[in-house]
Amino acid sequence: MSFKVAVISAGRFWAFDLAEQMRRNGSLQKLYTGYPLFKVDAPLRPLARTFPWVFSACMAAHRFGWRRLAGWLDWPALDTFDHWVARNLEPAEAVVALSGYGLHARRAARQSGALTVCDRGSSHIAFANRLLAEEYGRQGFSYKPIDPRLVEKERQEYAEADLITVPSTFAYDTFLKEGIASAKLAKIPYGVDLSLFQPRPKKNEIFRIVYVGQLSLRKGIPYLLEAVRGLDLPGVELVLIGGLSEEVKSILARYQDPRIHFLGFIPRHRLSHYYSQGSVFVLASVEEGFGLVQAQAMACGLPVIATTNTGAADLFTDGVEGFIVPIRDPGPSGKKSSTFMRIPMCERRWAGPHCAGSAVWAAGKLTANWLSLPTRNIMPKNELAADRLEGLAFNWGDPNRPPGRGGAQPP
Repeated sequence: MSFKVAVISAGRFWAFDLAEQMRRNGSLQKLYTGYPLFKVDAPLRPLARTFPWVFSACMAAHRFGWRRLAGWLDWPALDTFDHWVARNLEPAEAVVALSGYGLHARRAARQSGALTVCDRGSSHIAFANRLLAEEYGRQGFSYKPIDPRLVEKERQEYAEADLITVPSTFAYDTFLKEGIASAKLAKIPYGVDLSLFQPRPKKNEIFRIVYVGQLSLRKGIPYLLEAVRGLDLPGVELVLIGGLSEEVKSILARYQDPRIHFLGFIPRHRLSHYYSQGSVFVLASVEEGFGLVQAQAMACGLPVIATTNTGAADLFTDGVEGFIVPIRDPGPSGKKSSTFMRIPMCERRWAGPHCAGSAVWAAGKLTANWLSLPTRNIMPKNELAADRLEGLAFNWGDPNRPPGRGGAQPP
């Protein structure tokens, strides 16, 4: 009999990929989501329970830029979803819930003796709140803090969960700084689906810088724009793909630069084409637990330039598949680490053999191994379940891939 795990996430995020690999492994008990059933990946639908009524409205409000409505719906969407899961949760040996969505569900799971995992995809929420407040102030904008109810809820989740999983050394270290014991933490970097993200022939010689993700202050977009403004390269252009925040909308208006192209939202299944037409991928985020777009870009053959706060160090080697630089460093400043002084080195002919090949094992084939989870010391009252979770390996990629960045481990 396989070890059964329930996965809880109102949205897709990385949880659908995790659930799919558990399904293939025979370990998925149920996926609980706020997506309507038709939006759930077809193989997962028979094992999915959905509660889309509030979360779908919240998503639509964010998508269409209805900020006041979205802000009003955020808390009810996540809290009603959490309570719904708690009422409908079926017995499982372990429950993995994304942070913010599973406090009450985990409490219900613990009553039946299940192991409970809080999966936090970013830095500690208090750390993130402070860093973002600082960044908004630097950019001259008023910061609306993370809802205090959510901050308190996540703190409770951290305290009550048997295990907290994070995707990067950066995120891991922020939990240590906030006083969370290392014995309660596991680092599990995310992977990328190589059936969706593969290199394609580049159709021209334009030096194209690609960015994919929300265009926001959190993502460091002002630093990216400033860097391109100061970049002296012939035939260079910047392609921005993703939703546009109000703050960045006003900043982007200052850059009347024909080299900058804003394409808006592009569906996930079409991103491979846009990555493949790039020369380098840049992620200038100020705060990000693990930028999965980096792995997607690498799988399409692009070198990556990313900040220290993106999880890049858990994905590639500085100076091999790309460069890792400090946050808020648009360059050129004369520093060796200045982000965009390095862009001319990242020609596609240099990137190909390093990035596409490296993605196969370092990022690729949905590699996120849940190995050696430190549950034995966390929940001795359920040692049988702890032993089984400890040995449960979701080797989402090539089992013969080189050891290294994947896997659940302290940094």
